[in-house]
Amino acid sequence: MIEEILSKKELNKDDIITLLQVEDRNDVILLYEKADEIRKEYCGDEVHLRGIIEFSNYCEQDCLYCGLRKSNSSLTRYRMRKEEILSTAGDIYKNGIHTIVLQSGEDFDYTGEEIEDIITNIKSEFNIAITLSLGERSFSEYKIWRTAGADRYLLKHETANPKLYSAYHSNQKLQDRLDHLIYLKSVGYQIGSGNLVGMPHQTVKDIADDIILCEKLDVDMASFSPFIPSPDTPYRKQRACDINSILKVMAVGRIVLKNAHIPATTALGTMDQYGREKGLQVGANVIMPNYTPSPYRERYAIYPNKKCVNDNPGLCASCLGLMIDSLGRSIGTGQGHSLKN
Repeated sequence: MIEEILSKKELNKDDIITLLQVEDRNDVILLYEKADEIRKEYCGDEVHLRGIIEFSNYCEQDCLYCGLRKSNSSLTRYRMRKEEILSTAGDIYKNGIHTIVLQSGEDFDYTGEEIEDIITNIKSEFNIAITLSLGERSFSEYKIWRTAGADRYLLKHETANPKLYSAYHSNQKLQDRLDHLIYLKSVGYQIGSGNLVGMPHQTVKDIADDIILCEKLDVDMASFSPFIPSPDTPYRKQRACDINSILKVMAVGRIVLKNAHIPATTALGTMDQYGREKGLQVGANVIMPNYTPSPYRERYAIYPNKKCVNDNPGLCASCLGLMIDSLGRSIGTGQGHSLKN
């Protein structure tokens, strides 16, 4: 049964659900091997590094699962100054990383013009790709930032189930998020989306729909992340996703999406000592080391006990290089643009 599904060129929803539910050890091995085979065929053996700068932990949204939610009064908030962001971007570039991810909560204290100025300064100083992950902003700002040189935009849909989306995000609607993704793609961004796996009330059918939605959106990157309950949120007592569940989702995502970039997230490493290595062996081809300087890094507390939060970011590239080399892979030497073309 599993062999028959894995031999298909295209999977339907029932096939995806079946693969997500495999439990037999031999079937799981077959699933992982197929995902790794497709990763190698469509993406090659390079692992692309994206250096993250989490420049603000303020957020206007109040999502039930996120430690940055507006209602979390126990979190020490911060905003990095432009000079700090540019200095950190320089550190990333000096470490041989060719993509910077500028990430924050939905913080409108940074105007569109200020973000544009940061993008322009980075692009003028360094031959580097820029990914933005700033939540939902205005369409006019998206266009200005694209013109300034931003290459990619990461905006996870979290769940393709409209009822669950409204339950998790009290002030937002799924269709609005999809409209933003569609617009971002229309003005030339390489787009990234994805889900959270293991959320309360989520079913395997919901997860299958998440993967199918990424396929329909023709995303350039798909990030499948495990739910880890965060203190000071309404979901603090909920059960965390387990490592085997998220690895299966990543593997099925690779089989369906084929040439989309898929990261082995920091959350994988938080869940399991070898989580990122395992992710790279089931279809992932991207790692996103965190270059946010102290004391800010520990305050970007989306979930607790984040891996490497106290490590020297300057050592990240060499440490990851050893890990990647041990898997018979190599660090990408280019900017790791979309593989769609």
